[in-house]
Amino acid sequence: MRLDLIDAIPPVGGKRGAPRKRPDAVVADKAYHSNFREVMLWARGIEPILPRRGTDEDRGLGRVRWVVERTIAWLRQFRRLRVRYERRADIHQAFLTIGCVLICFRTLQRALC
Repeated sequence: MRLDLIDAIPPVGGKRGAPRKRPDAVVADKAYHSNFREVMLWARGIEPILPRRGTDEDRGLGRVRWVVERTIAWLRQFRRLRVRYERRADIHQAFLTIGCVLICFRTLQRALC
């Protein structure tokens, strides 16, 4: 996790008023744990949820990470997203959006039937 990426996060939308500039917490796996990162995240007002290396703790990371892994697996069922044939980023983004729409549609269709 690069701290310059954390600093480049755009304002988070939500309730009226001044938009939040930073997330409440950052969740990462053991590979990203270091005292320097923890201190720098706390200094930015972000709670670091980083399990320590060499321990068996996971701090519930699997529950959060499973959603991301599952969604990526769902998107990989579309051949054009599995192997990127498109050179232009806008066309790839369009196929990614279509894939997300199809996944949402199928999920809603199953829930209503």
